[in-house]
Amino acid sequence: MDTMRDRFAPVMARLLDEDPRVAVVLAEIGRDAFEEAMRTHPDRVINVGIREQLLVGAGAGLALAGLRPVVHTFASFLVERPFEQVKLDFGHQGVGGVLVSAAASFDWPEGGFTHMAPGDVGVLDTLDGWAVHVPGHPDEAETLLRHAVGPGPDGAAKDDKAYVRLSVQANQAPMPVDGARMLPVRQGHGGVVVAVGPMLDHVLAATEGLDVTVLYATTVRPFDAATLRGAVADLGPGAAADVVLVEPYLAGTSTAAANDALLDVPHRVLGLGVGRAELRRYGRVEEHLRAHGLDAASLRARITAFLRAAA
Repeated sequence: MDTMRDRFAPVMARLLDEDPRVAVVLAEIGRDAFEEAMRTHPDRVINVGIREQLLVGAGAGLALAGLRPVVHTFASFLVERPFEQVKLDFGHQGVGGVLVSAAASFDWPEGGFTHMAPGDVGVLDTLDGWAVHVPGHPDEAETLLRHAVGPGPDGAAKDDKAYVRLSVQANQAPMPVDGARMLPVRQGHGGVVVAVGPMLDHVLAATEGLDVTVLYATTVRPFDAATLRGAVADLGPGAAADVVLVEPYLAGTSTAAANDALLDVPHRVLGLGVGRAELRRYGRVEEHLRAHGLDAASLRARITAFLRAAA
């Protein structure tokens, strides 16, 4: 299976062909995959070099000129390093664009902590109006990229702000994502587990045989409060409204959103994800998952302990 990032350049090449508003801005990362697109659209595929603040600023400048910029590099260099430019050049100036990241929380462990970004979604949460998409399969990445870049279903050009978080971690099969709703995957009565993006396969393995509802989320901002509320209501009379969020980034990133969704319902929320402690023996992706308790065996133990505590 190809990776989400393998899909990125071909999808963007087609979007460049289809829509004269679309532009791509790179900071060396991914440049080789765009060589043909650079020759075909030299005015709309721009490589600024290893200058991440300029990367974001140039993207916002293209938006001011009426284009739909798609800005790409590693998550730590796209959201964290040039955060001031994301905040001011896009947000303060009131323009839209699409940030597309790579390397996720720890996709390239040998790159070290400089190339890890478990806090990226939490950082964007401090800003207003950013949609956040977290695909769990390359097919979903293609769908969500097209959804983010536009045009919309009505054919209108998009000018909103969106972040698409690509990862080498992926589920075995794609789901019919739509850029808005959580999808019900399994129905139960003992609680609700929300699996975000590439966490779905781990969550399904972890909850095999448990009487829980599993929801699948690939668009986490705006948070789909209605589907979560519906799933909690469907647990049945007298059931405890226990919710577990399993996210492939900083643990607890969406607990406030889940609490807000259930404000008038007595409930408990457990946020599972990447811990704050830096793992200095970088190892492999699978080792990071285990260290953060995100492998299937660890998730099962943590989820069952939480649900058992309410019994």
